[in-house]
Amino acid sequence: MQQPFDRAAEDLGNSIHLEHVNVQVPDQRLATLFYVAGLGLTRDPYLMVSDGNMWVNVGRSQFHLPSGAPQVVRGHTGLIIAGRAALLDRLASVANKLKGTSFAFSEHNDYVEAICPWGNRLRCHEPDAARFGRITLGIPYVEFEVPPGTAKGICAFYPEFLGIPAALANGDGTVARVQVGKDQHLQFRETDRAPPAYDGHHVQIYITNFSGPYRKLAARNLVSREDNQYQYRFQDIVDPADGRPLFTVEHEVRSATHPMYLRPLTNRNPDQTNRTYAPGHEQSAFAMGPDQYDGR
Repeated sequence: MQQPFDRAAEDLGNSIHLEHVNVQVPDQRLATLFYVAGLGLTRDPYLMVSDGNMWVNVGRSQFHLPSGAPQVVRGHTGLIIAGRAALLDRLASVANKLKGTSFAFSEHNDYVEAICPWGNRLRCHEPDAARFGRITLGIPYVEFEVPPGTAKGICAFYPEFLGIPAALANGDGTVARVQVGKDQHLQFRETDRAPPAYDGHHVQIYITNFSGPYRKLAARNLVSREDNQYQYRFQDIVDPADGRPLFTVEHEVRSATHPMYLRPLTNRNPDQTNRTYAPGHEQSAFAMGPDQYDGR
């Protein structure tokens, strides 16, 4: 039988979803102004609803924002948020209340950069099926700035230790792109800028082969924390050839049997207000509809 399809194009490898980015924030009110009122995202209505932590939904992914000393990702987080003009209006509407913080926003050719009150940089892109798949609201990538000469080793680490595909790209700098879900990546871009000290922020992924990576990481003493039956963590990315440390960022690794895997997340339509309310339009879609299908 003739083989008309490239079946390998749909392979994900061992990681099937980038679920959240976790950074501590010292003020939940300012975090609400930025992430919810400014960006137009949605506070999870079911979990972490007190003042010690806040989970903010971004399509099928989240930000986790526990109270504490501020943490800043050493790079930036990519978001898909439809409607540039509305996004800019929302960010402008919270500017006065965020005066005296690190908050800022600016327009660029293919993204809007928004900086949280404590310095986290977010690049907000319009939906683009060719570039990001069918996501209309979500986190397609987290990009870390890494020292020169480390991307190649990082590119080797993920397939070797976690069974996750990675590819090296050279264009605007050397970048290791690690596929951690459908249309989701961790990106490690080499830069001459000296990185600040690691402050404990983390990313969380779901993997299907849960025990195999654990054994490999444990054999190199890389498992940094044992959380529960469904979850463990590691921080150091090392060169598989010689064990040389390359970069540090905590990975919260969950099994696909974790009780919260693919938990439905509520995403409000930020264009709805009490003055513009229209029944049936309360929620935002996180993916393109049938009329926008890209034909693949």
